[in-house]
Amino acid sequence: MRQRILGGDIKVSAIGLGCMGMSDFYGTADEKAAINVIHNALDVGINFLDTADVYGPFTNEQLVGKAIKGRRDKVILATKFGNSRGPNGSFMPVNGKPDYVKKACDASLKRLGVDYIDLYYQHRVDPTVPIEETIQAMSDLVKAGKVKYLGMSEAAPSTIRRAQAIHKITALQSEYSLWTRDPESEILDTVRELGIGFVAYSPLGRGFLTGRWSKPEDIPETDWRRRQPRFQGDNFYSNLKIVDIIKEIADKKGVKPSQIALAWVLAQGKDIVPIPGTKKLEYLKENIQAVDIELTADELNKLDQSIPMGAASGNRYPDMSTVNK
Repeated sequence: MRQRILGGDIKVSAIGLGCMGMSDFYGTADEKAAINVIHNALDVGINFLDTADVYGPFTNEQLVGKAIKGRRDKVILATKFGNSRGPNGSFMPVNGKPDYVKKACDASLKRLGVDYIDLYYQHRVDPTVPIEETIQAMSDLVKAGKVKYLGMSEAAPSTIRRAQAIHKITALQSEYSLWTRDPESEILDTVRELGIGFVAYSPLGRGFLTGRWSKPEDIPETDWRRRQPRFQGDNFYSNLKIVDIIKEIADKKGVKPSQIALAWVLAQGKDIVPIPGTKKLEYLKENIQAVDIELTADELNKLDQSIPMGAASGNRYPDMSTVNK
């Protein structure tokens, strides 16, 4: 497995493994199968695992903890706080208060069964708390040895700069794919100027860019994606045009659409590390193979011209108020 450097600090596999869907949001969960996927990922050199306390809630960290037991030295472990949920799964306001930051970290360490977290993200920015206060609390965790490196997610350029003034930010995690090119407008320039790595979540468009669905009803009722704007009604069918463009290139190269979509993200810069999520071994293997797919200049140009920023129909979330703060 090829490797990349995040923020000049962490050497990670060229792709990571997003673990969210193994426990929550994307239909039914199968712990045994999920742990098998994580073990296979580690076996082939994927060392970058991504989770969060909100996934489950809480159960995804426990799952990852079970999977890495006895293999901690082989893992760059990333988790997050801020998107808070109650024990019954209810969603609560984003929380960036300093005391909460420290309590959340201690709880994550316990669930994961580890002594430290490699990369600790603020999952979303709390608009009611100055970012300086949140980052200072995170910095205290570094001093205490509970966290090695700090990250942020879906933060605005001005917020990133203010955070960086308090403590070095190693990585920004935001959605980035052929149907979510928003970071190209200002975010990528900002993090590159500041020497911050970029972690791309949902690089396969939450599975849409794989071409696995032809109509909204193909997505199970229990799947969170079924209720998201881009997966509904006219938006769904409009977005299939994006998939058709990707399929055309994939067919010519004799590969999967998912592999083209992932190869495109990888081609956007050595400082970008996509973390496609899956709970199936079959898809893990496809994602791994994408690392070795080289897109030609003509292929990259066709994708850039045919699927420009803003090409996707519908918002990423029903409520975009917590994004880019």
